[in-house]
Amino acid sequence: MRVATRSGKMPASARAKITMLSKKLVRAKEIERSYKDGEWIVREGEQSKEMFVIQAGRVEITKRQGDRQIPIAQLGKGDFFGEMSVLESLPRDASVRSLGDTSLLVVSAGGLLVRMRRDPTFAFEMLHRLSGRVRSLNARLIKLIAQSGLSEHDLEVMIYNPEEAPPSVRNPSGSKSK
Repeated sequence: MRVATRSGKMPASARAKITMLSKKLVRAKEIERSYKDGEWIVREGEQSKEMFVIQAGRVEITKRQGDRQIPIAQLGKGDFFGEMSVLESLPRDASVRSLGDTSLLVVSAGGLLVRMRRDPTFAFEMLHRLSGRVRSLNARLIKLIAQSGLSEHDLEVMIYNPEEAPPSVRNPSGSKSK
């Protein structure tokens, strides 16, 4: 998720941090892969222990809701994705496909660990980016909650005890998820 000013341009300081993170990963001597427009890079539910840094091009991250793919984010050069599977050793939480020709640096769990041990500032830069994503998602969540029209009680149940929420609160759109 990109940091942008009102004009839509990324501040120079943010561009510099992205470039620095990208260069540090390149030095980890990981492999590079290329993808054509529309090609799936990872699929939700797959087992994998790799993360990716975008060297060129753009990707779209989507989440499955029933039989639909809901767009979550678009990422570009210097951004990374797949870190959740690497850090948590869990299946992929979302799908990612290329938007145009895209070149990615593939970072294994071991490569990431080595990079973090050799360069603690790298870990700090990654945490900084992840914190920005959480902040952005929190803002989007609050906006959606404000627009939902759900009662305070239903929202609390949905957030803290979703398994106890009635179907209309768990899935307000009425679509069935798999």
